[in-house]
Amino acid sequence: MSLLLAQLGRIIAHFLSQPLADSFKPGTNSPELLAATLKKGDVLLVEGNTRFSMAIKYLTQSSWSHSALYIGDALGKPAAGQEAKVLLEADINEGVRAVPLSQYADFHTRVCRPIGLSEKELNRIIAHVLSRLGQRYDLKNIVDLMRYFIQNPPVPVRWRRRLLALGSGDPTRAICSSLIAQAFQSINYPILPEIEARLSSNPDCMECYEEILHIRHHSLYVPRDFDVSPYFQIIKPTIEQGFDFHRLNWERESSSEATKASPIIEAPVI
Repeated sequence: MSLLLAQLGRIIAHFLSQPLADSFKPGTNSPELLAATLKKGDVLLVEGNTRFSMAIKYLTQSSWSHSALYIGDALGKPAAGQEAKVLLEADINEGVRAVPLSQYADFHTRVCRPIGLSEKELNRIIAHVLSRLGQRYDLKNIVDLMRYFIQNPPVPVRWRRRLLALGSGDPTRAICSSLIAQAFQSINYPILPEIEARLSSNPDCMECYEEILHIRHHSLYVPRDFDVSPYFQIIKPTIEQGFDFHRLNWERESSSEATKASPIIEAPVI
C-alpha cells in the first residue's frame, strides 16, 4: 500500500508541476545580467507558472512561488559542452538538485542578498545545502498534495501560511523554502524571526525594552519571506550593471499619431 501511495503521489506531483498554458510572462532579467550580478549565498526568487505555483502565490499573497540558492562554482567546473550548475533547489519531483541559471531564463526573478556574512559563514551555508544534494522526498501522503488542487482555498489570510505547512512534511519541504531557511538557521542568520519585546534587565533603565528573537520553524518559511526580510538586500541586475535610460531604444511615433494617442485636455476657464 505504501508503495502504491508513493507512486500515486508522484503522478499527482508531476501533474501539479506542469506549466499552465495561459500563465507565461517574459522574464525581466536576462541570464547574462543575472550571471554577472549573482554572488554566493544569494537567494533567487522565481515567479513560477505551474499549478503548484498558483496555489503558493495565493496562499502567501505574493508573486514569488519558488526559491533557489546561488552556490557559484561550489560544484566545480562543468563537463565539456555542459552548463555550470550554479543554483541549488528543492524540487517536488527530482528532490534536492543543482540546476543551471538558464533554468529560469524566461521567468520573473528577484535577487535577495544576505548582508554581513563572512566567506566562512557563506561556505557553511552552501555546505549545508550541498549535504542534502540528491535527497528525494516521500510523496505517499496524498492529503499533502491534494491541497494544491484548490487554487483559492476559502481560508482566512492569517491561516494560509499554516495551511501551506500543514501535513507530513516532505511535500512541504520540497515546495517551500525550508531547505534554504534551514541553511541560514544553521549559522543563526535571521530571515523573519518572531520578535518578542521584554523589559530590559538593565537596572539603570527599568522602563527599557529589549528585542528577543525566536527562530520560526523552517517549514513555515515561504519565498516571500526573503523578499520582505530586513536582513536581505534586494539586488536588481539591470541597475547593478550600469543602467542608463538615455541608451534605451524607444519606438518613434509621428507627431500626429502621438497626438491621437494622448489628446490634450484643456482645463475649463473659470
